[in-house]
Amino acid sequence: MRAVDAHLHLWDPEVLEYDWLEGPLLRSFGPEELDAALAGIPDAPGFVFVQAECAPAQSIAEVDWVAALASRVGVRGIVARAPLEDPAETDVHLAVYAGRPLVVGVRRLLQSEPDGFAVRPGFRASAQAVASAGLTFDACVRAPQLPDVVALADAVPDLTIVLDHLGKPAVGSADAAAPAAGTPWASALAALAERPNVVCKLSGLPAESQGDWSAAQLRPFLDTALDAFGPERLLFGGDWPVSGPYGRWLDTVSAWALDRLGVVDGVLAANAERVYRLA
Repeated sequence: MRAVDAHLHLWDPEVLEYDWLEGPLLRSFGPEELDAALAGIPDAPGFVFVQAECAPAQSIAEVDWVAALASRVGVRGIVARAPLEDPAETDVHLAVYAGRPLVVGVRRLLQSEPDGFAVRPGFRASAQAVASAGLTFDACVRAPQLPDVVALADAVPDLTIVLDHLGKPAVGSADAAAPAAGTPWASALAALAERPNVVCKLSGLPAESQGDWSAAQLRPFLDTALDAFGPERLLFGGDWPVSGPYGRWLDTVSAWALDRLGVVDGVLAANAERVYRLA
């Protein structure tokens, strides 16, 4: 079974600065740690690296650091940070990224920004520049921010938007799962899916769980995403090392896809290759 993981993080606090790291994440997660996480998986996935929110001034350095590791780790594409709130600086970053062939998309983290941040005129102008450069935009938002992604998708219809982590719904815990269907999140996700330029990553749910998680707890959220987007617009993402254990999440998504669709290659690999235009 082949897989292309559309959401990998790597970081090393001795190489770059990350002011958000704390607790068990405050250490290096590089090739050796990834090898350990993948132990027991017969066929190692290919990966799309997604920016790990180092210091903004180091965004280009992060791309170069990951590119140097790409052959060792199996990185096939990079989603780099770009300061989309500043169109002039976005143009500078896009010009640099044009010379970095692994860069397939950009992300400006939105989950901690105020409502309306992604629909300001400057942000929309930058988003249009991203689309014109042939790159995707990863939208990492919390569930109440999904309407902003709808507005952005409408404002820049030729921009491919990749929703990270299903919009971060509340999933509860293995012992007290939160409902998926019929919630405001589900309604907002369905509205977003009506925009044909948006796709959705099946990623991040383990990290949203309050404590341990189970496949039974998270499957209803995968079902809701499938109902909204259909099988051609869903991408597997591991979200390692924020989410885990790696093999358990991969097994959960692959078993779910086989059960619901009868095939797994689209969700696990082909869709990511198409959306990110991976060589």
